Amino acid sequence: MSDFSILLRIQIGVILIFILFKIFRSRLLYNFPSDHIQIFLYSFPNFCEAIIGVIFLTVAGLYINRKYQIKEKYIYIMATLLSAIYVITQEYKIHNIGGNNVDDINDIWFSLGGLLAGLSLILTLKPKTRNYTGHSTP
Repeated sequence: MSDFSILLRIQIGVILIFILFKIFRSRLLYNFPSDHIQIFLYSFPNFCEAIIGVIFLTVAGLYINRKYQIKEKYIYIMATLLSAIYVITQEYKIHNIGGNNVDDINDIWFSLGGLLAGLSLILTLKPKTRNYTGHSTP
């Protein structure tokens, strides 16, 4: 299985979890009114969003890298940094690309956790750039 397809499967799984949380959040909040559960249910999508961003930008960087041959570790770092800029500036309402945001420190913590999880995932899998013949670059 190629590196891209593994990352795509992980990303689809995270997106499905993200969607399920959005769909069932109000029902879960009603059934479990605890403050801790409320914080988790409102902030967990930020965790997923950060992972999705890191994976998406890593795949895009690796695809673009088929032509430029940059070391993969730089792509991993840049993907994480660009994702961090997006999610953190969104939380501080510098932009509103992701929808209505509530200024909440827990969202920032969950976003940072998602960035770390995404980077850890990428560093563990170490996806490689493939040239046009399908072989890894040296």
